[in-house]
Amino acid sequence: MGQIRQPDPVLLFMAVFSSMDTAFPWAKRRFEELFGPVELESEAFASETFTDYYVPTMGSRLPKRLWGFRDLIDPSELPRIKTLTNALEDEFTAISDHSADVTRALNLDPGYVDLGKLVLASTKDHAHRIYLSKGIFAETTLQYTKKAWKSLSWTYPDYQTEACQDFLTRCRDYLAKTRADQSRVR
Repeated sequence: MGQIRQPDPVLLFMAVFSSMDTAFPWAKRRFEELFGPVELESEAFASETFTDYYVPTMGSRLPKRLWGFRDLIDPSELPRIKTLTNALEDEFTAISDHSADVTRALNLDPGYVDLGKLVLASTKDHAHRIYLSKGIFAETTLQYTKKAWKSLSWTYPDYQTEACQDFLTRCRDYLAKTRADQSRVR
């Protein structure tokens, strides 16, 4: 019988996209108030090149950034974080000066990087998602095995790109170093 233990801390990950340039500094400031400093940040890339799913509600130009946070979290915090990001999306949409055809001015997709996987939170159930709590589901979006990220049949196309996976490797390396540093202190 396996021993029950607390999971190791993980790196909080956030994917952020919007048609409004003001969304990124606003979201970063709000996140840092809630979760601590952004430690790692990707270059912006065009998320609409991978899907047109968000175009009707968010517009056609949707730059996306990926963030990794300095302070590690307990993975059980993911439902609380996802409900907070949903509230922040609504808050930004309410205060932003967006065009009438944009009904969603900001998209925030939280998750976490662990040494063996990228996990994303969702409000939508599906066969490959596991219910956590508070109406939030989680999926393993990528696996890390044999020193590389591996896509799964449901992995979103943008997460399959070299640029995204390079960023996630930086997040994974930061996580490993931070865990090692913390264990030396104990």
